[in-house]
Amino acid sequence: MLEKNTELHAKFWEIFNKQDRHKVDEFQTYMDKFAVNFNLYKDGNFIEQSLPFDVVPRIISTEEFAKIDKGLQQRVKALNLFLEDLYTDAKIVKDGIIPETFVKEASGYLKEFVGFSPSQKIRAHINGIDLVKDSADDEWVILEDNLRVPSGSSYPLSIRDTYRKIYPDFFENLKINPIKDYPSMILESMEHVSTGGINVVLTPGRFNSAYYEHSYLAEKSGAQLVRPHELKVVDKKVYFKNYNGKLIRVGSIYRRTDDEFIDPKFFNPDSLIGVPGLVEAYLAGNVALMNAIGNGVADDKGIYYFVPKMIEYYLGEKPILKNAPTYLPYFEEDRKYIFDNMEKLVIKDVAEAGGYGVLFGHEMTALQIEDLKTIVKANPRRFIAQELIEFYDEKCYLNKELQNRKADFRAYVVAAEDIKVWQCGLTRYALEEGNYLVNSSQGGGFKDTWIMEL
Repeated sequence: MLEKNTELHAKFWEIFNKQDRHKVDEFQTYMDKFAVNFNLYKDGNFIEQSLPFDVVPRIISTEEFAKIDKGLQQRVKALNLFLEDLYTDAKIVKDGIIPETFVKEASGYLKEFVGFSPSQKIRAHINGIDLVKDSADDEWVILEDNLRVPSGSSYPLSIRDTYRKIYPDFFENLKINPIKDYPSMILESMEHVSTGGINVVLTPGRFNSAYYEHSYLAEKSGAQLVRPHELKVVDKKVYFKNYNGKLIRVGSIYRRTDDEFIDPKFFNPDSLIGVPGLVEAYLAGNVALMNAIGNGVADDKGIYYFVPKMIEYYLGEKPILKNAPTYLPYFEEDRKYIFDNMEKLVIKDVAEAGGYGVLFGHEMTALQIEDLKTIVKANPRRFIAQELIEFYDEKCYLNKELQNRKADFRAYVVAAEDIKVWQCGLTRYALEEGNYLVNSSQGGGFKDTWIMEL
């Protein structure tokens, strides 16, 4: 596999080295023109910024990606079965596979939705699964599951469009898998679960960090982009109020709003970005929400520990893709290992996301480690520990020269009647050399991912 990847990279560099380097600036100008950005709302300030990108793509052979594809289909199938089971019969808890207290203490678990089953019994329609490639054994490892409102798919779509315009030579001479089908995959999923009516993408508005993506995906999928005030709930049904005041029934909502803000009548009464009455319509089975309310329990980094067991429990199969070696201080044996090896582990707060709440033992002083042990001992359910994966660097064209940077890969998996893995994904890289945090919210950049064959 390594030999084949080397050949694919050689084909890329043969073409890239013949290109006019001024085209890199042209690339940047084009991306800026179409406002490909990732905005931040931090400390009360709205920061509109371009998302850093790199013109050198990550290249994965079709043979290598075939294993990723099968592994992700397997994982998402098990996660959907887990969520449906957890909120209905909870057999996995009753059978002792996952401790009951462990589930109920997950911040994303919503007991109010126990007993409710959504349209087609699909809960995780759009899935963002984060992986890295371990340099120790050349295998892909899953770091995290994102089953609430995973973002980022519009960026590789945008950069691919730009690539084809600026560098057509690559697509004329290399066998790169096409990726334009992602919006149609979303549409297929929305249509599959729709309760009757139009499809909409619900956005909090342009001050949201991923607003560019909301508008992009709505346009490409043919869904209506709506803000909260443009939806109205009447008799437990959701309607879109168009420009002339006409009410149009909504059957499926691709929502980009977190659970706690989606309906001020049910959740946070102070929310200005929710739709009053939406949850009531949802519970009545009159509208489909993508993704389901309550999915946050599966995003919990502590629940991540049990996903390999879920696969065996629900599917009777061994996991195709492995987790990073993970330890739960909740269990005494794991806690002892963590405390004996904390200086070489990565400690994560289970409820945090976006690279927040991550501590690297090798960067901490002895005093800091002792303080952290005290905190973990006091609240063991709050943390997990993982072995530090020495994942591969990717070549990045930064400051007019090639530099190595740590990079992960977010794959997108869409569930409809079948589960499909997009033949692309979001490769995120750290801007600083040696930095392991690649998230956009931590200042990371992104690049295209080419699934190629010789």
